[in-house]
Amino acid sequence: MTEPVTGAPWKEVGATSRFFLPVIAAAVFLSVLSNSMIYVAGADMAEEFAASSAEIAWVFTGFSLAYGIAVPLYGGMSDAFGARRFLLSGLLVFALGGLLCALSQDLVTLIIGRAVQAVGGAAVPALASVVIAKALPAGNRGGAFGLLASSVGIGAAAGPAIGGILTDTMGWRTLFFGSAVLALLLLPFFLHALPRDEGTGERRADLAGGVLLGTAAGALLLAMAEGSAQGLFSPEGMGYLAVSIVAAIAFAWWICRAEHPFVPPSLFANRDYLAIAAMAFLAMGANLSALIFASLLAVREIGLSPGMAGLALTPGAVASALLSPAAGRLSDQYGTRTPTLAGLAVMALALLAISTFGTGNSVLLLALGMIGVSAGFAFVQTPLTNAAANTLRPAELGAGMGVFSGAFFLGGAAGPVLVGGILTARASAGEAYNPFHAFGVAAFSDAFLLLAFAPLAAFAVGFVLLFTKRGRGRDEIDP
Repeated sequence: MTEPVTGAPWKEVGATSRFFLPVIAAAVFLSVLSNSMIYVAGADMAEEFAASSAEIAWVFTGFSLAYGIAVPLYGGMSDAFGARRFLLSGLLVFALGGLLCALSQDLVTLIIGRAVQAVGGAAVPALASVVIAKALPAGNRGGAFGLLASSVGIGAAAGPAIGGILTDTMGWRTLFFGSAVLALLLLPFFLHALPRDEGTGERRADLAGGVLLGTAAGALLLAMAEGSAQGLFSPEGMGYLAVSIVAAIAFAWWICRAEHPFVPPSLFANRDYLAIAAMAFLAMGANLSALIFASLLAVREIGLSPGMAGLALTPGAVASALLSPAAGRLSDQYGTRTPTLAGLAVMALALLAISTFGTGNSVLLLALGMIGVSAGFAFVQTPLTNAAANTLRPAELGAGMGVFSGAFFLGGAAGPVLVGGILTARASAGEAYNPFHAFGVAAFSDAFLLLAFAPLAAFAVGFVLLFTKRGRGRDEIDP
């Protein structure tokens, strides 16, 4: 979640305070649950639309891309116009996107619906902490933030099992209908429980910058998808790459001139911050891709139903939910270096183990590997967030942490595109690139081998940044 953004004060919470925290927590839970329960339905959606692994990956990539761009925008817009109206409109847009997905008759409509769902759903995690910070006094916020963290953990843990069972019994469209209905049911409670806030009237949201960054990132992802499926120098891939480069140049030009730029140019001069954001990008790309393609492997190759695949992934989600608070406490007590590097090492080893032993017919080996991936990521996400905050000046915290959250989600957008392309290109491969590959499907072994390099690369960046360059003899990155 983004750091609280200071804006106009909230009007007195009054009698609705007893309701507003559970309502916010329920919205966060729904936002996380609705995304995590889709992972196990990928194989069924691919079968219905006759989609390849690379094509079905866009159902998840489109969501993450839109989410990563929308999250930083909401902070500035909520200061100008008030958080309450964006939470309400976000729920409506989220429900609309869910209905569009549920009624989709082709893959393109499904992908568009997921993007719409992400634009609306991003308002909840982006503004939940803002709502609490503005509505409650400083001494009463700790328990509220703890409630939000619990909602995230429970939603992530419950999602695969609930999604799998619903897909088995009523079909994957039920997941989208259900999330849309739940969002609409929350609206009256939001109207009643959320305090009214007054915006400052100052327009701080850089919509043009967000559009340019989204165009650059989206075109780059399309170039990656075309390159992995049709060759590195395919005409389509090179065309998308050209669009991405032009948009990136325009974005760099724009943020140097905008009054309130989407990304403050000073962040690009902060090498520590950029390195930590790159680590977040790599770690999230590996984690989300592993969740998506482990589900696909379980259904397509091992032969599990979506419900059983969801249950197989549940222990990993539970491990992440249980270990994340401990990782946060460790990073406060012992510094960010040790848990971050340890978590990245565990992720890399677990992904390598899946590539070697987990792509055959053993759901137990796959599940154990995913427990390792999720547990490792739990020790990466919170310490990295703390490390990023430590590199920022107080005036940069709002924008810097919003952009940092965006880096996480953009990593989640890039990973599935790249891995989906590898699976499609290597679909008929008889021998895996992993020399230790013992048994199982070569294409999935290659995919998880590729994913193992992401936390390894993040580990290398972190080792240089936190141990040799800046962190020699220290456990924290200081501003």
